[in-house]
Amino acid sequence: MATFGDIGLAAGVNILSALVFLIAFAILRLQPFNDRVYFPKWYLKGLRSNPAQSGVFVSKFVNLDWRAYIRFLNWVPDALKMPEPELIDHAGLDSAVYLRIYLLGLKIFVPVTLLAWAILVPVNWTNNTLAISQATDKVQYSDIDKLSISNIPHGSQRFWTHIVMAYAFTFWTCYTLLKEYETVAEMRLHFLASEKRRPDQFTVLVRNVPPDQDESVTECVEHFFLVNHSEHYLTHQVVINANKLAKLVKEKKSKQNWLDYYQLKYSRNPSQRPTKKTGFLGLCGDKVDAINYQTAEIERLSKEIAEERERVKTDPKCIMPAAFVSFKTRWGAAVCAQTQQTRNPTLWLTEWASEPRDVYWDNLAIPYVSLTIRRLIVAVAFFFLTFFFMIPVTIVQSLANIEGIEKRVPFLKPVIEKPFIKSLIQGVLPGIALKIFLIVLPTILMMMSKFEGFLSISALERRSALRYYTFNFVNVFLVSVIAGTAFEQLDSFLHQSANDIAPTIGVAIPMKATFFITYVMVDGWAGVAGEILRLKPLIIFHLKNFFLVKTEKDREAAMDPGSVGLDTGEPQIQLYFLLGLVYAVVTPVFLPFILVFFALAYVVFRHQIINVYNQEYESAGAFWPDVHGRIIFALVFSQLVLMGLMSTKGAAASTPLLIALPVLTIFFHRFCKGRYEPAFVKYPLQEAMIKDTLERAREPGLNLKGYLQYAYVHPVFKNDEDDEDDDLHGKLEESITIIPTKRQSRRNTPVPSKISSESSADVIPEKEF
Repeated sequence: MATFGDIGLAAGVNILSALVFLIAFAILRLQPFNDRVYFPKWYLKGLRSNPAQSGVFVSKFVNLDWRAYIRFLNWVPDALKMPEPELIDHAGLDSAVYLRIYLLGLKIFVPVTLLAWAILVPVNWTNNTLAISQATDKVQYSDIDKLSISNIPHGSQRFWTHIVMAYAFTFWTCYTLLKEYETVAEMRLHFLASEKRRPDQFTVLVRNVPPDQDESVTECVEHFFLVNHSEHYLTHQVVINANKLAKLVKEKKSKQNWLDYYQLKYSRNPSQRPTKKTGFLGLCGDKVDAINYQTAEIERLSKEIAEERERVKTDPKCIMPAAFVSFKTRWGAAVCAQTQQTRNPTLWLTEWASEPRDVYWDNLAIPYVSLTIRRLIVAVAFFFLTFFFMIPVTIVQSLANIEGIEKRVPFLKPVIEKPFIKSLIQGVLPGIALKIFLIVLPTILMMMSKFEGFLSISALERRSALRYYTFNFVNVFLVSVIAGTAFEQLDSFLHQSANDIAPTIGVAIPMKATFFITYVMVDGWAGVAGEILRLKPLIIFHLKNFFLVKTEKDREAAMDPGSVGLDTGEPQIQLYFLLGLVYAVVTPVFLPFILVFFALAYVVFRHQIINVYNQEYESAGAFWPDVHGRIIFALVFSQLVLMGLMSTKGAAASTPLLIALPVLTIFFHRFCKGRYEPAFVKYPLQEAMIKDTLERAREPGLNLKGYLQYAYVHPVFKNDEDDEDDDLHGKLEESITIIPTKRQSRRNTPVPSKISSESSADVIPEKEF
């Protein structure tokens, strides 16, 4: 049972760790040879040059300007200085909206914390219920638990204070969510209206194209859209299964990197040829000449790539029943993407195409009919993953219980009972252990999402974020509370009747806030400070720079700017919203720790977004409805927890009043969903028409077909290593169309098909582009 002393020690350790990380970062970022690690975004934009290229030899590696070290904390005001409109131009709307989640946390919890500490803490503290329970029922507690609702006597009138505060916190949270939803929706619409032309604005992805024995897929797609979207259809790009070719190209690139490494190593020491083992990870097998082996492997892969490229050119099976269809106007694309195309709702499925950077090409080749089966398999796998992960979480909770450890390993009792060791175990170890167990989880969840078949990186991240949040809710919160309560109150459970167990749990659950306080300090304080240090990218960059970099292009490739990582960052933030809302009424001592996290994280991630992260894609804040929905879920759950606690504390008369809270909250969520969510899932036709009209007026001679024709070519066909790749995709349609059309009549087609006669593009006047 963690005490004030344990929490104080944990706070000291984590504050010290955070300060060490921040000071180390402030010093390392000033050194010229680290410039590409801490400012990679500016290099990618071409707005920063390497300070190590000029000056004396020592100044290329170490900053000799002593005045810079006096101002080593200037990164904090610099991170806050950039206004939000400029930040959106610099990093995109996704990054700006992501930062607003931290601001939302501050907007919600600053007033809540002040009100809770001014009213609830004195109400909870001025009782002796826990002291009486310890003497009579052997309930374990510490001084910190006196600040929780557990210290209120059974059936006390003081519970009305908590009910009033629950209403106040709910109304304030809903008001803040409403204003933020409105602001972000307006930001998204403004961003879409002012954004530069992008291929996805004119393009939809059509899937489940029905087979036709008379026409190939490309003919079928063109014929369908010439008939049904004759005034707006422009061009299309069929989806090609080039996954095997992409794997071969990736493998060849890896082999080439190793060859460059061995050649560089040999050039530095010509007296000794480098060698390697051919077995698993180079740990076993025959020892061979590394340069000759990698050269032979590259030649083999080049031959396989050429063969696979030829197969893709000639094999009709490489064409999938899907295509990226582009239109002359945004209005035409919006109509097609947001309507049903045929009477059979399972055929000719249309949706907005992701921007080319956002497309996850590997999943485009997955047959549509297999998606349901894949999602069922993943759902079952996720259930078992969540279930079996309860075991390590339960072990973590046992670490927080000193009495349980002493009973299982009594010979450690003399060591554990030392005050510093005891405080370290109860205040620091559980949070660190849980953090370690969660390290590999995001990778597993992303693999599940990829297997599930989502077609864009943003969709993959959003699904992974949902599962990550679900996992955190079940294992990190529920299992931690239940298992921790069972461990801490085991003696009480064994000496009570079954009817008395529920009230005991009602007393004990608020006291689990001490465990989550340690977790927030480890993950939210020291963890966030460690994020800005970028220790792993720093080490990897210097290793690559020393061993592999030969040109300036190689040095740019060695930079690893990373991205915001919505699949891990957003659900972690949501866990803090959940903890803050659940414990705001029952254990308000928890709230200041949450505030420190939101304030520190906002500054750190603002700096990272401005100077480091290079977002892979731009979804214009499409993830905000998920953020809103998860906070609403946390709010409703906190209200249900309070109702349960009140029922165990003899305040059942308050139940009718508390039932109104989740009802009102759900009604509020439905209102926000109907009022603001359409801005995130649909594109208003009025906005599309305005943007099209403005573009025609500004660029009357725009060759839109030339702009869109190869926007959605598979990246493997744009490989710079082979000159044939530039026009390969253009040859694909000609070479794969091996089944000539047998249709005798095209009376429904307003213009000739490209396949059957002259190109349909020839009949589109240039002025309409």
